[in-house]
Amino acid sequence: MQGGSLTERRKAATRLDIARTAAALFVEHGLRSTRAEDIARAAGVAPRTFYRYFATKEEAITPLLAVGARQWVEAVRDAPGALPVADALRHAAACALTPAPGDRAASESLEWVRSLLRMAADSPALQSVWNDACHDADATLAGVLAARAGRPDTAGSLEIRLTAGVAGAAVRAAVETWAAGDAPATGPQGPAALADRCLASAEGALRGA
Repeated sequence: MQGGSLTERRKAATRLDIARTAAALFVEHGLRSTRAEDIARAAGVAPRTFYRYFATKEEAITPLLAVGARQWVEAVRDAPGALPVADALRHAAACALTPAPGDRAASESLEWVRSLLRMAADSPALQSVWNDACHDADATLAGVLAARAGRPDTAGSLEIRLTAGVAGAAVRAAVETWAAGDAPATGPQGPAALADRCLASAEGALRGA
């Protein structure tokens, strides 16, 4: 988290640490076998601290999913201003979904996402967390697209919301499709390549909006 008070930054760091711990335990032991108390102990916090940040064990992964969504949205914000919206979105997806060579943390995070999305197929609570993360990302993306267009007051307009929703759905479809298979995080079947294909398929709608 950038900005905010030192206390806010520390809270955000604690939340993210708990989220990473939860994801690792879910992947190692399974969702059903992992208790909130197990996550708290592994993260080095008291159970009451865990419940101060999260209502359920499933919600504990929210910050981890939010980091990935923020990377995608920030990549759209940082895309060259001369690029049309459709091209900026494809550029951003490539940047956000392609682990840099040697970036073990990024590759590990993607593999965690793959495992968590597979678990979500059998867990309505985990699926709800993923759905909420996607919805929040779409709302933030709408603000970024409106700002890129030089019309920050139009973030709630039909056109901007449609563009953000189509783009978000394309990237979500790509990530979920990749997660359901066994392809590596890079290459023609990786999430970045699949996102590019999905965004290209939706290009007419994106350019029109």
